[in-house]
Amino acid sequence: MELQLALDLVNIPEAKELVKEVEDHIDIVEIGTPVVINEGLKAVKEIKEAFPNLKVLADLKIMDAAGYEVMKASEAGADIITILGAAEDMSIKGAVEEAKKQNKKILVDMISVKDIETRAKELDELGVDYICVHTGYDLQAVGQNSFDDLQTIKRVVKNAKTAVAGGIKLESLPEVIKAQPDLVIVGGGITSADDKKAVAEKMQSLIKEGN
Repeated sequence: MELQLALDLVNIPEAKELVKEVEDHIDIVEIGTPVVINEGLKAVKEIKEAFPNLKVLADLKIMDAAGYEVMKASEAGADIITILGAAEDMSIKGAVEEAKKQNKKILVDMISVKDIETRAKELDELGVDYICVHTGYDLQAVGQNSFDDLQTIKRVVKNAKTAVAGGIKLESLPEVIKAQPDLVIVGGGITSADDKKAVAEKMQSLIKEGN
């Protein structure tokens, strides 16, 4: 089980400052979609250069022109690139092929996928590396989470690793660990804490105990 820090509402200097604080206690840094929209793939490049020991995920949420976008993110230094589960199979295939060429990984974000079980099986067969259940920001606001969906995916996938994202905090982490995803993605649960380092350290130690 690995811990990924999602950075969404920061610019590049703020991102560097944040990562510096918690780098010893995380495995992957996610350059969130809002950061990519504001700063471009330059954010991925600069974080990878500043923290070469950490894996960097570019949360592009690709929907089309997948091979090209995976290539561009790879060139910028991303280790993992995201595509939406709702994308066409041809797009998923294009992303997987390009990622293999570049020796990178593809994470599929299942946000807004209606039939999680069927789609997870299909995606697994298409050769993606991670399938991520994701309670979006707008659904978290009405108290939803994705733990049931995680169990569903774990039951049906044979090759892909599983990931979970959306509103995970220190208090809810033990419940997440029980479900045994391969990757736990935390954003505000760390970034909005007063002592970010202490929270990240505690989360990482809970994850290590749960492995």
